Amino acid sequence: MAHLSGRPVEEQMANGDETAPVALHAAFEAVLRRRTAREPLAYVTGRRAFWDLDLHIVPGVLVPRPETEHLIEEVLHRWPGRRRPLRILDLGTGSGCILVTLLHLYRNAVGVGVDRSREALDCTRTNAEAAGCAARARLLRGDWAQALVGPFDLVVSNPPYVTAAEHAALEAEVRLFEPEAALIGGVDGLDAYRAIAADLPRLLAPDGLCMVEIGRGQARSIEAIVAAASLETIARRADLAGHTRCLTIRRRRSAQSEPRTSEIRM
Repeated sequence: MAHLSGRPVEEQMANGDETAPVALHAAFEAVLRRRTAREPLAYVTGRRAFWDLDLHIVPGVLVPRPETEHLIEEVLHRWPGRRRPLRILDLGTGSGCILVTLLHLYRNAVGVGVDRSREALDCTRTNAEAAGCAARARLLRGDWAQALVGPFDLVVSNPPYVTAAEHAALEAEVRLFEPEAALIGGVDGLDAYRAIAADLPRLLAPDGLCMVEIGRGQARSIEAIVAAASLETIARRADLAGHTRCLTIRRRRSAQSEPRTSEIRM
């Protein structure tokens, strides 16, 4: 009702004896039918909060999750100085929640967002414009990083990582409405990580880092994929439930300088 009327919830509660216009009743019934059919609230309202931004969201684009904010936390942990002129690549940018948030936080950074979906790129463009960082973002339609060379200081991604079997068991809001291409990552859920890892050696700057969101129980399998591509995992970040949610990856260093993988728990 706050979304439809433009009046904050607190204002409505303070004026609870007022009678809502008939047109507002009809509009409320319409969105209520959409929500009771299990359509995600973000699609109904067209908005979703992420970090400190209010993002524009449309059907056909993955709804940003709180778990993805752990990736933003990891970037801030690695580069606390907000003036750093980072060169950022976001693979599978979707709504642009990661790319736009990072460009919003790092005002001297520039970024490239890649996605196969036109709807996703249009959504990212709208969010970049709203956040005042569109001039520092270049959006490309493509399949991961096939047409890119680099170097980038930071490569980020929240790729599809559920299996077809897992997808069939997801809640209706996700299973029936959100794009399968942004969710299902092949038979074992790891196809996107194989594609990304294969391209990272040419994409990363010498001291560059890659941070990827991962699914529950996938850390060891993805670390093996990373190692096979002459890369190394240097940190894990856990979510609030204690599951590893983000991996930090870099080019493989010499044995003398190689640190042990650290784990950051929330």
